[in-house]
Amino acid sequence: MISDWPCPLPGGGTGDELALHIGDGAVARILVIPPLFDEHNKLRRQLAEVMRRLAENEITCVLPDLPGWNESIRPLDQQSLELWKACIKNAAQNFEITHFLAVRSGAILLPETATGWSYAPQSGAKLLRGMLRARTIASKEAGKVETLDGLAEIGRAEGVVLAGWPLNATLYRELEKAEPLQTQTIVTIEQSLVGGSGLWLRAEPDEAPSQADALATAILEDLGKPE
Repeated sequence: MISDWPCPLPGGGTGDELALHIGDGAVARILVIPPLFDEHNKLRRQLAEVMRRLAENEITCVLPDLPGWNESIRPLDQQSLELWKACIKNAAQNFEITHFLAVRSGAILLPETATGWSYAPQSGAKLLRGMLRARTIASKEAGKVETLDGLAEIGRAEGVVLAGWPLNATLYRELEKAEPLQTQTIVTIEQSLVGGSGLWLRAEPDEAPSQADALATAILEDLGKPE
């Protein structure tokens, strides 16, 4: 089911964003925080499959859009990490969330008081490095010379477009410093437990039923509800 939810806006107030809502169980209510940018596109289908498996075991799952994400009409170049964190907290309250599942760079958006799981967490700096490398490769193929350090300086000073994503200077600087939340209430699920290679490494969006099974099972077992 697709529903609307009131999301904070940069200048104050709220605006409607969409959320994918699967299940209506009472065991837990999980807010799924996807990875940022291109990995979000690559993993969205897989995350929906994980949510369906959890829903079959009496768990409610919600995957929200934030400003600048997915179907949002808000321009990405006007967003910040601070705003996205506020949006996540607001979504958690709105949907009465009990647990979080953060995926890859989504782990940098986890509230400090969160309980749940972090799947293959990635820092903002590592996310940026991958996007910077992709731009330098594309530039070289186009006959242009750009360096990682040079692009990073531009990103910090005035913002930069990486892999088609327009990042303003504030967001760029925030990402450089952002680290995944690590607390006793967040369980890290490594890719080795899920099996195979991460779908974010593939050229196009894809799904892997066995990986979806493994990730859902790890969460269910941690909740004390074997599949």
